[in-house]
Amino acid sequence: MKFIELELYTNKFESELKFYSKTLGFKLLKQSDISFTVQIGWSKLTFKKSKKEYKYHYCFLIPANHLNKALDWMEKRTKVIDIENGRKTQNFESWNADSFYFYDASGNIAEFIVRYDLKNDDKTDFDISKVLGVNEMGMPTNDVRKINIQLENELGTKFWKGDFKRFGTNGNQEGILLLPNYKVKEIWFPTTLKIKPQSFNAIIKNNKQEYKIEYIEEQLKIKAIASTINRCTSQ
Repeated sequence: MKFIELELYTNKFESELKFYSKTLGFKLLKQSDISFTVQIGWSKLTFKKSKKEYKYHYCFLIPANHLNKALDWMEKRTKVIDIENGRKTQNFESWNADSFYFYDASGNIAEFIVRYDLKNDDKTDFDISKVLGVNEMGMPTNDVRKINIQLENELGTKFWKGDFKRFGTNGNQEGILLLPNYKVKEIWFPTTLKIKPQSFNAIIKNNKQEYKIEYIEEQLKIKAIASTINRCTSQ
């Protein structure tokens, strides 16, 4: 499973544009008065202007041997969140992963993660071009089991780790939807930011098929996207 496109909303549009295109230096693909898109590895990340405040948690995948290099690189550009007593990185033993966190210009919690099971080491120095893609997206819900069943039936992905009561995950190590029950798990680690359902759109690829995802007011809509070949055949 891979996030091909992810579309979020922000009420700090100009600041977010500067953060992603200048501070971090991702390639700016397109820009208008109401949206911009940057290329992040295999993913395209879009922010659309909104009057309403949105607070998301999402994560980017980097090569498994670049955690400390990426941390040093990031600390020269923005503040990395202090997890505990000056510790900046977090180990997730059951996920065989390590990560660090930072805020984007909208106050969203962003994350760089390494997943050792993917064995995707890179021998060159870290720079922004080494970010492989969007890896995780938070999809808070008050019914983890229900959302997971819908994802399995309509997207074809599988429950990965966690549980149905407090915090579940769906997908695989290249792309994961985080499913916290916000009535039980109230804040995003490692911050005090309250977990709330937030609207977003995405295009996800699973088993060579692309799907459009819409998550609005805790309602999930999934629609398969016709391939180029099928569209040409049907015309």
